[in-house]
Amino acid sequence: MAYSDKVLDHYENPRNVGGFDANTEGVGTGMVGAPACGDVMRLQIRVNRDGVIEDAKFKTYGCGSAIASSSLVTEWVRGRTLDEALAIKNTDIADELALPPVKIHCSILAEDAIKAAVADFRARHSAAGRDASAAGADTLAEQPVCKSGA
Repeated sequence: MAYSDKVLDHYENPRNVGGFDANTEGVGTGMVGAPACGDVMRLQIRVNRDGVIEDAKFKTYGCGSAIASSSLVTEWVRGRTLDEALAIKNTDIADELALPPVKIHCSILAEDAIKAAVADFRARHSAAGRDASAAGADTLAEQPVCKSGA
């Protein structure tokens, strides 16, 4: 399977690897993945008082496409509002990286990581969010188990 130049670039030179202290004001953390497959993604966002994502970091354990998808979304969410970040779809990620069909699940994980990080931020940093249940699964225990060969 041949990877696109963008996948290779983000895999060989990943952007924004690392993390923030989860207890820092303005940080939201999304952890998604299917440990049975080996792909696990942690995306953290740091949001300013105006609701704009100032920074993003990731740690991903998985294939080159998973790492590239994570790296790309950290670049894409910077400077966006939470709602603008939520508008990023896996198809946008897959198209940008020219992912082959067997690697589309990596772009889905990246979209899910954005959703989970935003949900975590909202739950931890807004009075309304404390009582609202976050949409979607945001813990590994809640993630579907991957079918072999994915």
